[in-house]
Amino acid sequence: MFRIVLLSLVTFLMILSSLWAVLALWFQAPGGGAGRYGFPLLWLLGLVALLYWFWLGGSWWQSLLVYIALFALLLVWWGTIKPSNQRDWADDLAHITTGTVDGRQVRLDNVRNFHWRSQQDYDIGWESRVYDLSRLRSVDMFTSNWGLAAISHVLVSFGFSDGEHVAFSVEIRRERHERFSELGGFFKQFELSIIAADERDIVRVRSNVRHEELELYRINLGPADARELFRSFVVQANQLAEQPRFYHTVTGNCTTIVYSMMKKIVDGLPLDHRLLLTGYLPAYVHEVGGMVPGLSLAELQRRGRITQQAREADTAPDFSALIRHGVPGWE
Repeated sequence: MFRIVLLSLVTFLMILSSLWAVLALWFQAPGGGAGRYGFPLLWLLGLVALLYWFWLGGSWWQSLLVYIALFALLLVWWGTIKPSNQRDWADDLAHITTGTVDGRQVRLDNVRNFHWRSQQDYDIGWESRVYDLSRLRSVDMFTSNWGLAAISHVLVSFGFSDGEHVAFSVEIRRERHERFSELGGFFKQFELSIIAADERDIVRVRSNVRHEELELYRINLGPADARELFRSFVVQANQLAEQPRFYHTVTGNCTTIVYSMMKKIVDGLPLDHRLLLTGYLPAYVHEVGGMVPGLSLAELQRRGRITQQAREADTAPDFSALIRHGVPGWE
């Protein structure tokens, strides 16, 4: 009986680890389409043969040793897959924003300012801009949802006394032929990038071109902490430009990266499942006191729905001001 239980447990572990192996080969095997289908199929055929040998061949330990050796070779190959900043990137992710900080003066290079007519038709614009952090007045959080209630993209925007805003976005860095995949984010399919952009680009493309639903929340953050968060984005972006890193659906995404910055600024900031289920992130931020005080989450959400305002503002020069009308804290 003990032998049957042991063999069953080992079989389960072999099948579970093979699921990871098949997905890793599916997303990363060389050889294009042939490799994508061929290598996972070869692994599955090998697994079936080894399980047959494991249960009926009389030498279960030999079968297990062969499997361990094959899986070890797979892990060695997996370790050779390294992130890179040198690929054929999609136009809107061609650059990572970088910056230099001199006291409270920050120069950002490669600030994105595209003019979007459709997802395929746009004017490319990358700019250098200088910001005076002594004039920083606000921090806002945008959530952008494309139909999955539990998953939203998060932007952090900084507003200045002259009405200018710049939004930071932690994004997958897609190659020209790639499309986003949550599953692929577990298997080194995408690099990670940080983009700073004009709101008429990065907010408007989501509301007016991709037809996503956006909400806007004023973040309750003091001036010194707001300046530190801005600098943290610059530091993180510079690091990615120097040392590329893979996006990861759990450990390196649009909220966990920001959380890693915020927990250095705000003491005792708790871990929470809503950092992964980003569609519910506003509830988490509200619970930790990060939003305009004195209002319920429901009221903040109701007044923070800016999709229609963004669509009506469209290419207006005062786009950032127009989308904030009625949002708590914008005054």
